[in-house]
Amino acid sequence: MSNVTVTTWSLEQTAPADLLPAAAPGADVSIVRSEVPSPEFSRFLYASVGGDIRWTDRLGWTYARWREFLDRPGVETWVAYDRGTPAGYVELDPQDDGVVEIAYFGLIPAFRGRRIGGHLLSYGTARAWDLARRWPGRAETKRVWLHTCSKDGEHAMDNYLKRGFTPFDTKVEEEPEVPAPGPWPGARVE
Repeated sequence: MSNVTVTTWSLEQTAPADLLPAAAPGADVSIVRSEVPSPEFSRFLYASVGGDIRWTDRLGWTYARWREFLDRPGVETWVAYDRGTPAGYVELDPQDDGVVEIAYFGLIPAFRGRRIGGHLLSYGTARAWDLARRWPGRAETKRVWLHTCSKDGEHAMDNYLKRGFTPFDTKVEEEPEVPAPGPWPGARVE
């Protein structure tokens, strides 16, 4: 198997005022928090959004591992719907000392290029900033961060920069090249 060079950028916001919101794409798009932890639904979102851009790190997770992750206090999944159909999601993973990671963010391929991504990222980032209001006992958010890499969608970095995220670290590594797994086993996207 051959290797591929992957660049990973870490970006952050250090104050709520850093967020530069995108305009909403239209009345047919809504964003709703998935309040009942559901491994099945979270895995569907993960595989459907990341199947063509080689998200593979969670594909081997067991049901119990998904449940363990989703049951952690403060973990939130916000889902964008276009006319009732899931279009994408943003997953918030609170860490220590008022830090919140946007662990996953993206759109299902059929919904890309329709101005939903900027709106979803804006909404999800705002929810990271006000996370402590929904989770008593959590520290107020002082920093929101995420990472993206050269394997992600072609507009990912531009979207993060336009929303007010600032790069703070870059890593270049060699990784084994893996085929895009597609949204379900045997459905590879080429």
